[in-house]
Amino acid sequence: MTDIMDIIYIKDLRIDTTIGIYGWERCTRQTVILDLEMGTDIRKAAGSDSIHDTLDYKAVTKRLISFVGDSKFELVESLAERVSDILLHEFKVPWLRLRINKQGAVRGVRDVGVIIERGEKD
Repeated sequence: MTDIMDIIYIKDLRIDTTIGIYGWERCTRQTVILDLEMGTDIRKAAGSDSIHDTLDYKAVTKRLISFVGDSKFELVESLAERVSDILLHEFKVPWLRLRINKQGAVRGVRDVGVIIERGEKD
């Protein structure tokens, strides 16, 4: 492993999904907001100037929109774990920090959610 850890990020990815434990939440789609930081080494892509040598954030975004949009989790924690599994295994991201915000989940609070880190930093 190298001691290089560059970060590709996606911020404020808004996806409508079914999430929650209450009856009304199971019938109404809600927007969750994802912020991602994904560790990688961008040197090869910087040298080649080729999308094939980097983490394709458009492909990541499309996959997450599809997955999260079709999911029906009760807990944000479960959604976070599954999203991290996709990134770690399908996209071979060695490390990630994921923030999922479920705005409006608690009265009087602007943001509420989870932040997880998975994988290992070099």
